[in-house]
Amino acid sequence: MAETGTEQREIDPDVLKKLAFQVWTYKKGEMVSAMLHIGDQLGLFAALSETQPATSHDVAEATGLAERLVREWLYGVAAAGLVAHDDGAFSLSPEAEALLVDEEGSLHFAMGAFRGGLGDQVLDLILDSFRTGIGMTYEQQGPRAAAGLARTTGPFSRQNLTSVILNGLDGVVDKLERGAKVLDVGCGAGVSACLIAQKWPNTEVVGFDPSAIAVQQATERAEDEGLENTTFIEAGAADVPATGDFDLALTFDCLHDMPRPDVALDAIRAALDADGTLLIKDIRSKGDFNLDQRNPMLAMFYGFSITSCLQSALSEPGGMGLGTLGLYPDKAREMTAAAGFTRFTEHDFNDAANLYYEVRP
Repeated sequence: MAETGTEQREIDPDVLKKLAFQVWTYKKGEMVSAMLHIGDQLGLFAALSETQPATSHDVAEATGLAERLVREWLYGVAAAGLVAHDDGAFSLSPEAEALLVDEEGSLHFAMGAFRGGLGDQVLDLILDSFRTGIGMTYEQQGPRAAAGLARTTGPFSRQNLTSVILNGLDGVVDKLERGAKVLDVGCGAGVSACLIAQKWPNTEVVGFDPSAIAVQQATERAEDEGLENTTFIEAGAADVPATGDFDLALTFDCLHDMPRPDVALDAIRAALDADGTLLIKDIRSKGDFNLDQRNPMLAMFYGFSITSCLQSALSEPGGMGLGTLGLYPDKAREMTAAAGFTRFTEHDFNDAANLYYEVRP
């Protein structure tokens, strides 16, 4: 018997059993996520790929790690169905290698998404946000957030940004080839900015991000790649100068994180040339919970929002609080029009998580 207020309701044992299994399945996911993070950070998946079929002793020797812990980890990821097991030997399928090992060459590499869970300090800040209504900033989420986002978005960007997505925009590639000015607002660790700068050396790319951690990572990335046509500035979107001379502006998976995306769009409009283009990349959403429930990963996106995106979007008093799923097509169209843009085209570039909006003055 379950008591709700003054009403007592019967508990269906079958429903209870099913719900309990669902709850503990989510706990299993948490534990598997930890094992994925361990395998990525310690090079266990890579070592298995190179030595397979391999025993725990083989993998331990290849990595210099403790065999007993390696053995437990191997059986754990085998129990999760990620690694094949046959009489003490373990191996990865080609599909598993694409997901778990091949960061540079695979569009489907997934390991960047597994960051080892949330630390106690971040969890406390999230709990406080529920009490105060003010979320933690992106900076407060720490260096793992910026690095993890870069790894998560990197595979699709490397495979598609310069070869497919920008080619799908009206006249943009011609400008980049001649030499253009590109503004990357919310540039993060500089993945997209560096890809563009490397592909089109005559083009100048300027990245803005309020996170000192992200700007440092972006600067180091550009230096490591020997790029001399990038600049990264620690500043928010509202601080973008109204120069009116940028040919292309990018906001990739960041407008929904901003406390005032409306102010950001105003600033971007003032920075763009009259014939410039704004490319917005943002999470697929219908703006209707009932329609969005068709997405089997919907709960995960709400989890991202509560723990990261909505936190940042509410990190200032008066924040709009869009959150992960808040910039759906109709909302994007409405907000860009309010900022003075007159042309809006929605693109689907077969990105499982995102839609792209080509917006012109």
